[in-house]
Amino acid sequence: MPITRSQVALNAIQWINLKPAPGEERRWLYADPAWRSEQPGVHRQIRDAGFDAVMMEVLDTQTLQAYQRMLEETGLRPAPGYLQIAPPEAKGLSLQKGSPEWERWFNPVRRKAEESNFLGLGTIFLAAEMDLTGPRVLEATATGAFFDQDMLDRQVEYLVRAAEILAAEGIRPGLHNHVGSRIETRYEIEYVMQQVDASLLGASFDIGHLEWAGIPSPAFLEKYQDRLVDLHLKDLDLDIAAASRSTPTPYYVVSDQRFFLEPGLGQIELPGVLKALGDGFGGWIVIEVDRASMEPFESAKVTRAWVEENLPA
Repeated sequence: MPITRSQVALNAIQWINLKPAPGEERRWLYADPAWRSEQPGVHRQIRDAGFDAVMMEVLDTQTLQAYQRMLEETGLRPAPGYLQIAPPEAKGLSLQKGSPEWERWFNPVRRKAEESNFLGLGTIFLAAEMDLTGPRVLEATATGAFFDQDMLDRQVEYLVRAAEILAAEGIRPGLHNHVGSRIETRYEIEYVMQQVDASLLGASFDIGHLEWAGIPSPAFLEKYQDRLVDLHLKDLDLDIAAASRSTPTPYYVVSDQRFFLEPGLGQIELPGVLKALGDGFGGWIVIEVDRASMEPFESAKVTRAWVEENLPA
């Protein structure tokens, strides 16, 4: 069966991830309690742009019931959400396995499982946490700089435990690669895929972050086609991506350029990406424009036009 538009959702990220003005602090609006009052209006814009599904993002200041009501009122379906986890050692902590503190480390995983089940979702994107104060964000991104095999092994251990918790609640996780995290390069992604059994962890790649790290995404998707769960779809200026790999560049120096683009406006071979998913792909395609190249509502409409041009109803 071919992929259809019913499998496509939009992440509201272009309304959230704003380039700061000179002298202004960088803000992630999901963390701002005031965003709750803006959320319904943004979701109505997503619906007005032609989408009927949005990536799940229950706010910390919001009940599950309130979030569900907001979706119903704005006419949107939920699509799988995003979960990241770091080893405690990455934050300077040492937790004894099985201790109360160690168990509580996974409470955000349990929360995401609860959210997913409440909203009728059976899958989730599972990633290594992006360290916003770490060298892969602040100094050199997309190249595997400052690699530490021991820390990667610890990351795998915590991904496995998170996947076990999710599986026990009926949620199928897929590994999500992310530039700026401990799992950004081909070696790091494939190492995790080799270390963790396919029955526990599938693949929910981000094609933009694959391409940013210099990994051609169609061939990579084909290689792991039998493990694919869901997908984040992006388009990029690949010349900027290549330049960021050839010269050590901080994450936000790259992203603050006209780097993230609406589908079809960049250089990623998106038709090849869709073909590489295979006829049996039944997962979600969540489209992300991490930093819109135009006003957010216009960005959503351009993105929807691409969906209607490239996928059957």
